Amino acid sequence: MSTSNLKVCKSCLMLSTRPRITFDSKGYCNACQWMLKKKKINWKKRENEWNKIANDIRSKKNNFDIIVPVSGGKDSCYVAYNLKHKYKLNPLCVTVNPPLQTSIGVKNLENFIKKGFNLVSLDPDPVLMQKINKKGLTTHGQPYYGWLTAVLAAIFNFANKLGIDLIMYGEDGEVEYGGEISTQNKFLFDNKYVERIYLSNQYKSIFNKFNLKSEKFFYELNLSKKLYYSHYSYFDNWDPYKNYLFAKDKFDLKENKKSNPATFTNFAQNDQKLYCLHTYLMFLKFGFGRATQDACIEVRRGAMSRDQAISLVNLYDHEVPKIFLKDYLSYYNLDLKNLRKIFDKFANKKILQKKNNYWNKKFKLV
Repeated sequence: MSTSNLKVCKSCLMLSTRPRITFDSKGYCNACQWMLKKKKINWKKRENEWNKIANDIRSKKNNFDIIVPVSGGKDSCYVAYNLKHKYKLNPLCVTVNPPLQTSIGVKNLENFIKKGFNLVSLDPDPVLMQKINKKGLTTHGQPYYGWLTAVLAAIFNFANKLGIDLIMYGEDGEVEYGGEISTQNKFLFDNKYVERIYLSNQYKSIFNKFNLKSEKFFYELNLSKKLYYSHYSYFDNWDPYKNYLFAKDKFDLKENKKSNPATFTNFAQNDQKLYCLHTYLMFLKFGFGRATQDACIEVRRGAMSRDQAISLVNLYDHEVPKIFLKDYLSYYNLDLKNLRKIFDKFANKKILQKKNNYWNKKFKLV
């Protein structure tokens, strides 16, 4: 794709380089189309639908009713609280501790537990995790691929061991932010969907390089088990900023004192340093970064004009997360020269150009 046929959403700023995104005849991406559809959804009806499911789950009288993956961030706080207090379920919360965890991430997880939740912490072998993450970085530009896989596979396998057959995540990112739309009106999905959408063809090509034994518990997706995932956003008119205010009030959520690297917000995805590298590589591969991601959310929820979003994206999107560079070089055992080679390898040269060791957009947002 070149800049000549690159599409920019006429409502937000999302680009046609985003995987699985589509546009309508007005030039609206499918996330903005969903924004309009949400205004017509009978959310009370969907809430009643979940009430019936929750009643059925409670009737089974298991020790725990449902698995909730948590990080201590705004969204998992919001989901866990509502499942426990609004729907009277007994959730078992599970976290997979990330590499290069931040002090804010640790503190928010502590604050979460103090509010009366059961939490199981899964900690895969950090040496193997580092090797998988480095392979993901160097071959696919995926800097925390091992951790991302564990968040899906390990929690699935843990739930299976306990006989709990539903895992509730937060928002459906494909539907909310632009991508696969098959789950707009479907609240359950399985490992076949996870492999195809979230891990794509990289899954087998990366893990075939490793001789996993007992570690299969953390990284292997079992496609035959009848255990399901769901997104709470199917039943709730999802608003990340609403969740932030909720978590501040109920859980004393901590945010960064300054804006996060490469964006203008300070309250999301603060639990690990590798997320900043993930979004920078996203910018290199697709031409949009963390600021675009955040600005599009603000435009869709009506908190920011499109012109304001353009200004912020132009200011922040291309920033290298220099604050964590030493951590990245140490974690991956790389020097700066080789890390820059990796950046150059994945930079989309059709839409980006390099000047003085840094990549920026060839195109102008309008």
